[in-house]
Amino acid sequence: MTLSFCSFSSGSSGNCYLIKSEETAILVDAGISGKRIFEGLEATDTPKDSLKAILITHEHTDHIKSIKVLTKKLKPIKAYANALTWSRLDDDICESQREIFATGESFKIGDIEVKTFSVSHDAVDPVGYTFRSGGKQISIVTDTGCMKEEIIDEIKEADLLVLEANHDVDMLKIGKYPWFLKQRVLGEEGHLSNTAAGETILRLLSENKKERYILLAHLSRENNFPEMAYQTVKNILEEADYYIGKHVKLNTILRDEVSIVYQI
Repeated sequence: MTLSFCSFSSGSSGNCYLIKSEETAILVDAGISGKRIFEGLEATDTPKDSLKAILITHEHTDHIKSIKVLTKKLKPIKAYANALTWSRLDDDICESQREIFATGESFKIGDIEVKTFSVSHDAVDPVGYTFRSGGKQISIVTDTGCMKEEIIDEIKEADLLVLEANHDVDMLKIGKYPWFLKQRVLGEEGHLSNTAAGETILRLLSENKKERYILLAHLSRENNFPEMAYQTVKNILEEADYYIGKHVKLNTILRDEVSIVYQI
């Protein structure tokens, strides 16, 4: 039995990820057009009727854009969010398709166990997700300004970790964003930098040397680029004698492209 992951899009212009087991398909967020989501399903040989749920991380537009479209076109698909996040979403979603969880709760969708956990972002109750099936684990942590101990505890056993590497701090500081937006991104309820992502990975490797994939996600168009994110993390790891390919498999998720399908 395998778990697989594919990114349909990742970044401030839209986020949507696919998690699949042999029996169940789940979307995390739907922040791109319905057309692009259906193209992603086709590209990954995922029949529409195998899609059981959409899990919402938080209420920002780049994560929820097509929730209404998908729930109308893919009945009886369920949309999952915590109560505070639902309070900020469009009411025009069929009540029978809404599922409410408490942050920190675990539940099953088909043969996949889902665990929710709190992250640090400027939304009402933002969450990350861990997925387990067949003894394998995928965890997703984006849109968080800091890595609390509770988050580390949730992701340290992940076989595949989707981790935010949003910006290069120096690029952000000298870039065109207005000061208030720079403060927001850099704050504890903003976004993880490349350096913060590298330091997180270093800690995970030092505490648990299991083989794993790490995918750098939610890269800023204005304040980052894939080569910089990758090289920054690589430098941090190599300074501590950890090497990509030997101790960890590392890649970046591109903003507007369907990724390869990662299987664990």
